[in-house]
Amino acid sequence: MQDPKYTAGEIAKLAWLTARMAKRGIASQTVYQGDLEKKFEKVIEGARKREEKQQQK
Repeated sequence: MQDPKYTAGEIAKLAWLTARMAKRGIASQTVYQGDLEKKFEKVIEGARKREEKQQQK
């Protein structure tokens, strides 16, 4: 599936989550990051739904 076009807010949120995951990765390779990965996927899924809704109009 193709990635949707992201809004500025979505890009900022994804960048923030990526930075947090990188920071945790630097701290230790065994640190749990599942919570951040879920948030990341939730932003992407929200963008897909928003784009799909806009295309239906």
